[in-house]
Amino acid sequence: GFLGAGKTTLLNRLLKDPALAETAVVINEFGEIGLDHLLVEYISNNVVLLQSGCLCCTTRGDLVDALETLLRDLDNYRCNFRRVVIETTGLADPAPVLHTAMVHPYLVMRYRLDGVITLVDAVNGGATFDAHPEAVKQVAVADRVVLTKTDLVDTPELRAAKDQLVARLRALNPAAPIINAADAAPGRLLDCGLYDPERKAPDVKRWLADEAYAAAEAHAHHHHDRNRHDDRIRAFTLATEAAISGAAFDNFLELLRSMHGPNLLRFKGVVKIAEAPDEPLVVHGVQHLLHPPAKLARWPDDDRRTRLVFIARDLEPRAVRQLFDAFLGATAPDQPDRTALLDNPLVPFGGADR
Repeated sequence: GFLGAGKTTLLNRLLKDPALAETAVVINEFGEIGLDHLLVEYISNNVVLLQSGCLCCTTRGDLVDALETLLRDLDNYRCNFRRVVIETTGLADPAPVLHTAMVHPYLVMRYRLDGVITLVDAVNGGATFDAHPEAVKQVAVADRVVLTKTDLVDTPELRAAKDQLVARLRALNPAAPIINAADAAPGRLLDCGLYDPERKAPDVKRWLADEAYAAAEAHAHHHHDRNRHDDRIRAFTLATEAAISGAAFDNFLELLRSMHGPNLLRFKGVVKIAEAPDEPLVVHGVQHLLHPPAKLARWPDDDRRTRLVFIARDLEPRAVRQLFDAFLGATAPDQPDRTALLDNPLVPFGGADR
């Protein structure tokens, strides 16, 4: 599923089901600070974080290493699992991931690819398909398509857009059942049977057949930056020890959404709020859509900093960092007065990296 489709939310719910009691989880993240593994409530020795890039690119070797490590731990009785769930970054091209799982000489001796589950955002799905070919591929290769955020489709315009989206999904992948996220129980998602490209659209077979050559050519001549997916999309982070007031953080999010909403493909984070520094907020957003923050009873790890991870298109990190600093009250000393910046929306935001 593309950025913000709800993969971690669904994974959290599924892992609480007894049907996934013996499940190892591999979480792939795009960017320099990993958060998804902290936001998955089921944390055990069977959770692996891949953080050196997107799975469609340089971390396929890391994926192989992670799956082999899980097997060694299984053979040496250090962990116990019957199934592995790989949660890819939303930017992942699925063809290289599938190719790795289906042809690696050792992995195919010990694993079989049961199926591909793709999540689609009912609110933003149509626009995402228009802008990002990866999202189209993710649906085309799927065995199950899960439609998320249908509870937010509450106007005639959104309902009409959802109907068009469902029709588009069926055209892209007629064989995959479309499941509402509320009904996405393990029994409807798992045990898809051996993955069969012949049952997919004709393009899927071609993508997989071409993958070995295409991947070798692309990466033989390309130094991959783990924080950039292409020339327009990049990941960046904000991190600070300082707490921010709840009202100031709300204002930061609102202004960020109004100024840069269309270019914010995804953001998420844990935030230290001044009024309750021991109870961090978890925040998620996709473009203009901000999900209600959720308060945690405690910090999920020993790092008690605010950490915000952004994946954005055509957006300079300095603009977001300077805006955040303005609300935090920590403008870089070599920058103009932040009040003047905020009063003049035509002045570009800029600032030192935090």
